[in-house]
Amino acid sequence: MIVVLLCGIEEKDGKTRSLYSEILRDEAVARLNDLGKVSDADGYLERTFMSPASVRAGFLIREWMEDAGLRTWVDSMGNLHGRVEGMNASAQALLIGSHLDTVVDAGMFDGSLGIISAISALKVLKSIGKLGELKRPVEASYLISDVIAFSDEEGVRFQSTFLGSAAVAGILPVTALKISDKSGVTVQDALKGNSIEITEDSLLGLKYDPASIWGYFELHIEQGPVLEWVGFPLAVVKGIAGQTRMKVTVRGSQGHAGTVPMSMRRDPMAAAAELIVLLESLCKHPRDFLSSGSNCNEQTLESLSTSLVCTVGEISTWPSASNVIPGQARNSSVTFTVDLRAIDDVGREAVVYELSNQMYKICDRRSVSCIIERKHDANAVICDQELSSRLKSAAYSAVNKMVGQIHEEVPVLMSGAGHDAMAISHLTKVGMLFVRCRGGISHSPEEHVLEDDVWAAGLA
Repeated sequence: MIVVLLCGIEEKDGKTRSLYSEILRDEAVARLNDLGKVSDADGYLERTFMSPASVRAGFLIREWMEDAGLRTWVDSMGNLHGRVEGMNASAQALLIGSHLDTVVDAGMFDGSLGIISAISALKVLKSIGKLGELKRPVEASYLISDVIAFSDEEGVRFQSTFLGSAAVAGILPVTALKISDKSGVTVQDALKGNSIEITEDSLLGLKYDPASIWGYFELHIEQGPVLEWVGFPLAVVKGIAGQTRMKVTVRGSQGHAGTVPMSMRRDPMAAAAELIVLLESLCKHPRDFLSSGSNCNEQTLESLSTSLVCTVGEISTWPSASNVIPGQARNSSVTFTVDLRAIDDVGREAVVYELSNQMYKICDRRSVSCIIERKHDANAVICDQELSSRLKSAAYSAVNKMVGQIHEEVPVLMSGAGHDAMAISHLTKVGMLFVRCRGGISHSPEEHVLEDDVWAAGLA
């Protein structure tokens, strides 16, 4: 196992100053804590698309961007931009971004760390008088930096991920403006409530010109345990798993829990339970279901055996009474969500196809109806090799400067979680760095990143 790095670095005045710990660590951590207090809920962190807390968080980020010397503006999708022109305003831009929204009962590093680290790095350049000298080493010419705080990635409020980044990439359909939350408020309504007017034409106008963009970089917590296990603070991401999200609705026959004999029931709750167990079995043992009769070759089956993950994250029933068999009267039903991810897109499609077929068979056998809706699809993304190579060198250099000579390789990982880079990959080449998080825990108040790892991320 690789030696644990960046835990309790001995402070030496000259070394600490030369590595800008005051900005990249101390100030960055303080800002992360401040941002972590900006919530729509009492007692836990929650910021959804265009909520009051997300607007307040945007004000803070904008203030910090301007403190770093960036020109700022908010676009008609609620994305917050901070830009510095460098020495050549017509050069292709490097985009750096992450998201401001959170899940319910969130941690304070998911999304926010990528934004704060980018701002901190640019502030260091300003402090040493080099902000106006930005250049792109790969072409020995000059670049623009454009730091974007995307307005939505988690999809908590509108159940539609990457609203902000998809708009910038030009892949958000105009129909997305009419998606509504549980209160009937549409995306367009939410923006209008914050004095942001958006039309179909202005949405289409948000797309960046691909010829004006050099590439996109995103820094994010790993959301997994690998970096902690190997004892290294940073990793290069080589690709992001594809995703399919589905909503399954099962309807049967409603009845009294004490009077309908078991043999005569058409119980959608029991059927839903069997469907969920089927999902677990298929995703644990995809070979057992796909080895024959599918288009999956050995390479795809091997990929699925190591990368396929499936989750039921939400389940609801109506009328949801302890003495009532849920059914179909007055739209009574059992509904649950499916989140399915894999690195291999062909394999993921094969799993969705097989899962749907098996679910329909179970529903037929139980004499209940089954409706399967695909709510979200995103293909796997492979990060740009050249950009990844440069990020690997940067991560190695940062850790080496902080702890002295190291002999370990910077880890290279796949991401099972989705990121804004998935949407931006439709616009330009992308690269990502992961930052170690304690226990691999994320989407939880237990989410934690070491202060020295925050420092390493900003230095890289």
